[in-house]
Amino acid sequence: MEYQKPKGTVDILPGQSEIWEKIELNARETFHLYGYHGIRTPIFEDYNVFARNVGDTSDIVTKEMYDFNDKGNRHIALRPEGTAGTVRAYVENKLYGPEYSKPYKVYYMGPMFRYERPQSGRQRQFNQIGVEALNTESPQVDVEVISMAMNLFKKLGIKNIKLVINSLGDSESRDNYRKALINYLEPYFNELSEDSQSRLYKNPLRVLDSKDEKDQEIIKNAPSILDYLNEYSADYFEKVKELLTELNITFEVDYRMVRGLDYYTHTIFEIMSDSNAFGNKYTTVCAGGRYNGLISQLGGPDEGGIGFGMGVERLILLLNEENPDFITNNKIDLFLVSADSLGDNLAFIIVDKLRKKGIYAEKSYINSKVKTQIKEAIRKNAKYYAVIGKNECESKAIEIKESNKDNVEKVNIAELVQNPHDFLH
Repeated sequence: MEYQKPKGTVDILPGQSEIWEKIELNARETFHLYGYHGIRTPIFEDYNVFARNVGDTSDIVTKEMYDFNDKGNRHIALRPEGTAGTVRAYVENKLYGPEYSKPYKVYYMGPMFRYERPQSGRQRQFNQIGVEALNTESPQVDVEVISMAMNLFKKLGIKNIKLVINSLGDSESRDNYRKALINYLEPYFNELSEDSQSRLYKNPLRVLDSKDEKDQEIIKNAPSILDYLNEYSADYFEKVKELLTELNITFEVDYRMVRGLDYYTHTIFEIMSDSNAFGNKYTTVCAGGRYNGLISQLGGPDEGGIGFGMGVERLILLLNEENPDFITNNKIDLFLVSADSLGDNLAFIIVDKLRKKGIYAEKSYINSKVKTQIKEAIRKNAKYYAVIGKNECESKAIEIKESNKDNVEKVNIAELVQNPHDFLH
């Protein structure tokens, strides 16, 4: 029987994994500068952690959730996104206590699962990097989170992006807008897509997020939520815009942007790119927003939070197009070529000692000819190589040759092992 990976999954192989590791390293370094610390939550949770908080009208819950009953007949779901599980951990571990800082800042990295049609940059098992700033409501925190995301893209060497923002207001503002939107959409009910018809009375804001062409035409003249913000929500959004301007962060306001999850309030944002990687069509590569109310829904205090998430697969597509030099060749510092059994044994010992000194050293582990081993050293982009045999064992010295150059240096083996950086530079 021939075994294959499940549909919608990929194997990340050596040669590819290095870009993942470097992205994660850059993200950790950026997040640490802003005071964020790593959190690791279970890959599966109680189904209701997502169903009741992501929203029962979202595509995730209605179409895409990987859920099942386990052997104890508990309804379990593989996590489709990172926020709900993080907030559950925050509440369960009482991280809102007076001994903890406000906001409580965490980041996460790991696999998420959604049953959807696999396509370029989007799989059924995908990887997400995200942050959450919990236990606070402040325009400064909102802008700090956005600024951190923009700085991460800068650190990754990606310049071809734009920031789009909107406000969904507080619960009062959303209720007022909900009524106005229903009043506008009701006359078009029979023309709406089946999905939008089912959402109209449950969560009409989700109609604005429809990708159906007819729906898009109908909502072109829909009222703007910005016209229904109460005084507090309007002032809050104005302050966010002022702070972004003060930080010299360019942005656009899109009043039709609502995001796909039901828990968002106030500030929402997307970072988009029209890179060749996406066919020159603006595509979201990072998205997030504020979610006041989610913490209390999961049994915690009535506190606010804000965060963002970015899919690593889509980010890699963008990196390959916008910054192809992001991954430089990880060259071997020294490749030792064995001329005979005595040389092979000494090479094995030297390689071990050099690695303990922080040198990327390698040797061949198969009994092949010297010329074959030298070709292997060059193929693996070794900076230097040296041949070790009986003569080198007796003289306790080797000749280090710089690959693809004529430079050769005779080095005492003991000195090389003691101070390798003096010779391998």
